[in-house]
Amino acid sequence: MTFDDLYIAGCAASLPPEVTAGEAVARGECSAAEATRTGITSVTVAAPEDSGPALAARAATRALERAGHHPSDIGLVLHATLYDQGHDLWSSAAYVQSLALPGEHEPCPALEVRQVSNGGMAAVELGAAFLRAGTARPAVLLTAGDVFGPPGFDRWHSDPGTVYADGGAALVISRTGGFARLRSLVTVSEPRLEGMHRGDHPFALPEEGPRRVDLDECKRQFLDRVGRQSAIAWVSGGQRRALTRALEEAGAELTDIDRFVLPHLGRRRLEATYFRPFGIDPERTTWPWSRGIGHLGAGDQFAGLTHLLETKQLAPGDRVLLVGVGAGFTWSAAVVDIDEVPYWPEPSALG
Repeated sequence: MTFDDLYIAGCAASLPPEVTAGEAVARGECSAAEATRTGITSVTVAAPEDSGPALAARAATRALERAGHHPSDIGLVLHATLYDQGHDLWSSAAYVQSLALPGEHEPCPALEVRQVSNGGMAAVELGAAFLRAGTARPAVLLTAGDVFGPPGFDRWHSDPGTVYADGGAALVISRTGGFARLRSLVTVSEPRLEGMHRGDHPFALPEEGPRRVDLDECKRQFLDRVGRQSAIAWVSGGQRRALTRALEEAGAELTDIDRFVLPHLGRRRLEATYFRPFGIDPERTTWPWSRGIGHLGAGDQFAGLTHLLETKQLAPGDRVLLVGVGAGFTWSAAVVDIDEVPYWPEPSALG
């Protein structure tokens, strides 16, 4: 999709304190070799009383304030999630809405987006389409939030090569203005890769209890069935199509991009997926910061853009490429033009 009438009006992140890789090694959570392989220096870890939806709601409140929109301006809430949200048969999106959009006004729809790590980018596409469809309210609120922990999830080992972080993030898209313009967004799907995160496991019934997430085992089982070369071709092809088409639809070249907001993967995965194939300089990406945060599930892109703005790494006229990937597989890429750099005095932290 191409755009000329949609803006990013606000964004924010709510990130818990960081636990250094050295501390994780000392606690026995990972080995020094594993920490070195990923290149991760620290990871954000929530307190026991915190939840993914609560962290998302905190980020949403701040993003809405920064956008200058009243809760009654929001026509749709989309909450993207990757992992368990803390309750069964419950709407985490409605919880985020109740905290972030208080007051006496007609509530808008609040929906969950379950597109794993690409959920934030999928929410951008859905939210943009909603605004273009002619809804009376001028803005949409997009959030993401997850907490990863035992016994079901081992943030250092459940998905080798990526370290999972706790946190929430939010974005406000508006028809009436903002600090940046959304120029294009392309999503590409490759369902032949669906089995990479399923493996050979049978479908589990709730009474069987939670399984420990082991994506490496699923990946090995999948590759035994389809072959490594086929999987590599599908993955690289999907990512290239999404990125290339997003640039084409925005009338841009890769050399026109000033900053890249990439998924918070480990260094080796970023090298294989982005740095080497596209010739991207890591220093022009969010990697120098994200290696101290970890993978926020669906929230990497919202949090990464927030970080670049809060640390004054963007200037008017800059062009930014937001990139996402999620199991399924889907890849998304969006070109964003920075019109102005808003003054946001406080950094995104747990608050």
